Amino acid sequence: MAAPTDCSLIATDLDGTLLRGDDTLSDRSLAALALVARAGVRHLVVTGRPAPRVRPLLDDLGSTGLAVCAQGAQVYDAGTDRLLWSVTLDRELAETALGKIEAEVGELYAAVDQNGADGLTLIESGYLMPHPTLPAVRVERRDDLWARPISKVLLRHPELTDDALAAAARAAVGSLATVTMSGPGTVELQPCGVTKATGLALAAEHLGLDPGRTVAFGDMPNDIPMFDWAAHGVAMANAHPELKAVADEVTTSNEDDGVAVVLERLFGGAEPRVPPHVLPRPRSGRVSR
Repeated sequence: MAAPTDCSLIATDLDGTLLRGDDTLSDRSLAALALVARAGVRHLVVTGRPAPRVRPLLDDLGSTGLAVCAQGAQVYDAGTDRLLWSVTLDRELAETALGKIEAEVGELYAAVDQNGADGLTLIESGYLMPHPTLPAVRVERRDDLWARPISKVLLRHPELTDDALAAAARAAVGSLATVTMSGPGTVELQPCGVTKATGLALAAEHLGLDPGRTVAFGDMPNDIPMFDWAAHGVAMANAHPELKAVADEVTTSNEDDGVAVVLERLFGGAEPRVPPHVLPRPRSGRVSR
């Protein structure tokens, strides 16, 4: 399906999508986002990162609006530096789910993102952060991970691939939690039923926007619900095959400014406007609304 010509919302993942491998935004991407703003269209970051790990990037963007964080478990207001909405993962359920997965695949290394606008990322011994630039606090015992309310658990296995670990986790966990894969070395447990789509829908409703006028960008399976919700999904050239299979188009890689390539096509030379409303057309192989 072609991107809606009356787009009113751009939703972008961060890692592997809008950000380059060194966790920076290119000048071209910043210029493309400026085109979006001049066209009167909203841009929402929709990321697996928790709010405290997103705040510095929003500052760089000069954003005082909303961001969807923690795989949809948080809607963060950068202007007031507070969470408008958040849901936590029950810590007893998380510990039980972790034990069930380890019973199937052997020892795991775990980390958690604490809930709250100032929550910490805690990692146990052996866990390696997939993004070394992001701060984390190492704890001595796994029990220390559950000291405060959490938004999600991050898992790593010393031998299994991410796909194999995610599949084993889904089979073991059942309805205790939602299992998602959000990047290399990043398999996560989050509250059951919570996805990027649920968080994006809440943020869009708050802003008076709707899926039929939304273009979404991503690179990993955790972006599939967001693509199902939006009118048009754009996968990066570096995206996981599962996401490419449901995307409406594939752009260039994050290193080659794939988001900017599409935004320049959609908004280059655009004048501010209030576009009319249109409904999305059904797409083969996609979830209907």
